[in-house]
Amino acid sequence: MGFVGLFLSGAALFLNSLMSLGKADAKSVGIFNIFVGSIQIIIPFYLLIVSDQNNWELYNDAATFLFGLTFLYLGITVLKGLESNGLGWFSLWVAIIAVVYTITSIVHFHDVVNALTWGMWSFLWFLFFLSNTLKKKINDYVGKVAFVQSWVTLTIPSMLFFLGIWNTPLVAQIWTYVLILSISYFIIASLFKLKFAYKKENESKEIQAI
Repeated sequence: MGFVGLFLSGAALFLNSLMSLGKADAKSVGIFNIFVGSIQIIIPFYLLIVSDQNNWELYNDAATFLFGLTFLYLGITVLKGLESNGLGWFSLWVAIIAVVYTITSIVHFHDVVNALTWGMWSFLWFLFFLSNTLKKKINDYVGKVAFVQSWVTLTIPSMLFFLGIWNTPLVAQIWTYVLILSISYFIIASLFKLKFAYKKENESKEIQAI
């Protein structure tokens, strides 16, 4: 996916994280999602028309559609007050596709940073499935994961690319550690959430017993 698309996705995901955390109005964020989603559908269609239909060009354009359709679907769901079950199932489908992109990054491109990035996106889309379809009460956790990912997988890499230093070996090495630290944070935060939920459940049972 083009870095301009990544940059816009970073802005959309940043706002979505604040919406999940209850810090931003859902309808105003929904409008921005529709704006970004529409751009990331129109531009790939144009690129498909002018491209030579090479399989790897289609591969890259398809990645942009994944983001565009997600943002557009989310924006319409929020603005229209629709049931989010369908969005959740779509997110599960995208999460599975993102796993394929993760594996391809390792096996074909030998790109660790890209593989870690796609793995993190797959995890986030899976969280959307848990929240929207299975109705898990994880909005705060989803918000925290989305907030971190909006910066470390989208916004900052785009800015580094614009500055002409993203593809340097030093930045690639540093960013590998940044992504690993981010994944570690996701794991630790989830463990704390599970521990808190378990403790709260036990306290509730004790109160009922009394």
